[in-house]
Amino acid sequence: MSSPVKAVLVFTWGNPSRGDDAIGPLIHDRLQASGFTHFNVLTDFQLQIEHSIDLEDRKRVLFVDASMSVPAPFGFSRLRAEPDSSYTTHAMSPASLLAVFKQVNGQEPPPSFLLSVRGYEFDLGAPVSGAANRNAAQAFSFIEELLEHDSTEVWLSRIC
Repeated sequence: MSSPVKAVLVFTWGNPSRGDDAIGPLIHDRLQASGFTHFNVLTDFQLQIEHSIDLEDRKRVLFVDASMSVPAPFGFSRLRAEPDSSYTTHAMSPASLLAVFKQVNGQEPPPSFLLSVRGYEFDLGAPVSGAANRNAAQAFSFIEELLEHDSTEVWLSRIC
């Protein structure tokens, strides 16, 4: 049974068996255990076209993933609906997912943001590195701070 749709969705993704790619699921598990009840949290191995349904009836969406291209501990940015070729692959980018939402629903997607947490080691079978764990802990604190505010403007003011 799924939980009722809440105004805010935190959507994490990553592969728990590929080292620091597990940052998204790690943050998902911490959010699930946190006891917060005013938002929904989802996780998957990758974004898929079907996830556009999960964006319906939301006021804000926060996507969380590991990244090798941001400075530590994380980057936080606003997302825009932008079609790209990722919808034809096994995994989609968040911007492409927003574009699918716009196309299917005939309306703008909810304000959406990407929290990219710095990872270092993505080898199959590797554990999450100590540095990535520290970055994930700082990202989790940042997420807690964001979720305290029911305001897109506050989220926009935190873009780095």
